[in-house]
Amino acid sequence: MDLEEDVYLLIKQLPNDEKFALISQIKRSSISIPSNISKGAGRNSKKEVRLFLGIANGSTSELETQPILVHR
Repeated sequence: MDLEEDVYLLIKQLPNDEKFALISQIKRSSISIPSNISKGAGRNSKKEVRLFLGIANGSTSELETQPILVHR
């Protein structure tokens, strides 16, 4: 949740021409992280928990890459 707040602060600093592409992707990946952790926690098997934690981890990697793109 704290990450989500930080992401929204970062987005406010980006140029207007990024609002429809990269900003949208940053929001989706950042929202995906806690959503998939929550989804996994609500599942009935360890296999499903691991699946959703893996998806959240992938979204984390994606989100780490996006500020690098912004900087470049």
